[in-house]
Amino acid sequence: MTPALIITILAIYFAVLIIISIITSRGANSDTFFTGNRQNKWYLVAFGMIGTSLSGVTFISVPGTVINDGMGYYQVVLGYILGYIVIAQVLMPLYYRLQVTSIYQYLEERFGVVSYKTGASFFMLSRTLGSAIRLFLATEVLHLFLFGPMDIPYWVTAVVTLLLIWIYTFKGGIKTIVITDAFQTIFLISSVIICTVIISKVLQVDFFGLYDKITAATTNNGHSMSKILFFDDPNSKLFFPKHFFGGMFIAIAMTGLDQDMMQKNLSCRNLRDAQKNMYSFTTILVITNFLFLLLGGALYVYAMETGADLPMKDGKIITDHVFPSLALSDFGLVAGIFFLLGITASSYASADSALTALTTGFCIDFLNFPKRDEKQRQRLKLIVHIGFSVLFLLIILGTRWYVQNHPGTDLIGLILTLAGYTYGPLLGLFFFGILTKRKLNEWLVPFVCILIPVLCYILDKHSVDWFNGYRFGYEMLILNGILTFTGLYLISHQPTNEKITAG
Repeated sequence: MTPALIITILAIYFAVLIIISIITSRGANSDTFFTGNRQNKWYLVAFGMIGTSLSGVTFISVPGTVINDGMGYYQVVLGYILGYIVIAQVLMPLYYRLQVTSIYQYLEERFGVVSYKTGASFFMLSRTLGSAIRLFLATEVLHLFLFGPMDIPYWVTAVVTLLLIWIYTFKGGIKTIVITDAFQTIFLISSVIICTVIISKVLQVDFFGLYDKITAATTNNGHSMSKILFFDDPNSKLFFPKHFFGGMFIAIAMTGLDQDMMQKNLSCRNLRDAQKNMYSFTTILVITNFLFLLLGGALYVYAMETGADLPMKDGKIITDHVFPSLALSDFGLVAGIFFLLGITASSYASADSALTALTTGFCIDFLNFPKRDEKQRQRLKLIVHIGFSVLFLLIILGTRWYVQNHPGTDLIGLILTLAGYTYGPLLGLFFFGILTKRKLNEWLVPFVCILIPVLCYILDKHSVDWFNGYRFGYEMLILNGILTFTGLYLISHQPTNEKITAG
């Protein structure tokens, strides 16, 4: 694909997003930005949440992991199902009953202002890191195939990427995001299907024939590329219980305790619509993730059978570059166009909603928006929106430095590992509030929520030596949550006769 064609495709794509933004933001006020006036259709929210949940990391990184882990990542996805049931049946009724704009307002109702600010702060940290790293992949692809060959510095690529997001989200907020995310999800799913079909035609097999070839191929670790369930080695990070229950709590934490994802659910008309949205979203997500893993196996089978060159550095396959390299050079114009639209859609659908959610969270949780007039709200919202955009830029640049100095970095693994540390305190706080009626000595809450992730990091680094070769996987989030819960119990006391807002 030529740079001129790439620029033309992106110009048309973002022109459509900006038009959608103009239409949806007519008459918008701060309530429109934060909640969509609670009038969004549940099916639009469900479909759009696919793009937000998957992101560019899933789009590129999950297919790349098949060469090492087979389809083991699907164990995490199966765990998501149980986690989403907990969200729909436990957390969402709580949020709708309290009529919160920021879900961390529950912590203020239950414990007090210190717990509220602590929970909101951990969300800010978690979502800012995770979303900026996700967006990094989009900037990397654009720079690799467009701006880089034109000798444009990488930081310009990153600035342009963020500027485009800012333009179509700064006014309409969540009302615009629900529509643009649904639009972008169409391209995300279409690109995966089209690229898989193209590979099948090149290899002259149907779907079942392609799956047979993937099953016959082996990973770098010696097992079939189609292997999903791993029960043989409890010390392995791929051990089924680690992935499954880790996936369950990742879903609860990264969706149910995440302002970004729940802001969309809270924009539905009522709880019943929000629950329908959650179950529909779960079904589509489980199917789509399998398609990503199938595509990953197909990419490596294609390279093995055709002799296509895979991106390498220091003798290692750069797994996050496999899909873009083949799609934009080997699969033809149609595949290249849909890949470009898919990576753009997946990356922007995640980042735009994150930017909106972070702006919402900071305004509601730290700037006391309910007590400000509309003129003050609009001015402060603009400043905060710009501030988080700049912060995204700095993290993107830092991520690029890290990846360049650590070849073979698995970004999906990096994001979920970070989530294990940063969402653990949220998990502990919310479930302590829901499962007990105890009151906290609030001034100690920040110390517990900071100390426990540090302790978990130390355990992770020394687990092989201390626990007979055991390696932590995604179950680190569970351990973090349990230890936070325990720490909160130790700084709590039985309530007196005052009213308790429990789950």
